[in-house]
Amino acid sequence: MPRLELPQEAAMTEAQKAAVSEAVAGIRGRVPAPMVAWLQNPELASRAQKLGELLRYQTSLEPRLSELAILVCGRHWTSHHEWTAHKREGLKAGMDPEVIAAIAARRTPALRDARDQAVYDVSTTLLATGRVPQPIYARGVEALGERGMVELVGILGYYCLVALTLNTFELGIPGSIAPELNDPDFAEASR
Repeated sequence: MPRLELPQEAAMTEAQKAAVSEAVAGIRGRVPAPMVAWLQNPELASRAQKLGELLRYQTSLEPRLSELAILVCGRHWTSHHEWTAHKREGLKAGMDPEVIAAIAARRTPALRDARDQAVYDVSTTLLATGRVPQPIYARGVEALGERGMVELVGILGYYCLVALTLNTFELGIPGSIAPELNDPDFAEASR
């Protein structure tokens, strides 16, 4: 059961209504799930959803690479709703189902090219350690360029915010429990 619900329009402040209208008028055409919580601070809701639009749809990274990074992040945080939504988007963007299954199982996937490998290596290393060692950084810049690396780090940071928001406020739970993200700690914490 979600800990927060999207307020009824009649109960929203003018600032909340403006943030919701802005999101619905944007690229997504709807209110993204974490915005349900962010609306407690309408300015946060407005700014965060705009940042999400930029990082999801307007970077130099092709959608397959963005979705790869988002899935690595969703798996890192065992964010079921994030995983469910972006698994679907990853498949639409051309990700190999075997790569997605490997990430879900916390196995190293067999990746098709240097750009995929760079995204995976930077993402997993940064999420696990909070740092990117020079050899991985250099391969990332070689494969993605400096702009691509900056955008990749932005995607990871944003989707950490999304995952933590979704997990804390149990948004999308239980409807989007991803069975492939078997995590005994999650099941125990949910009780």
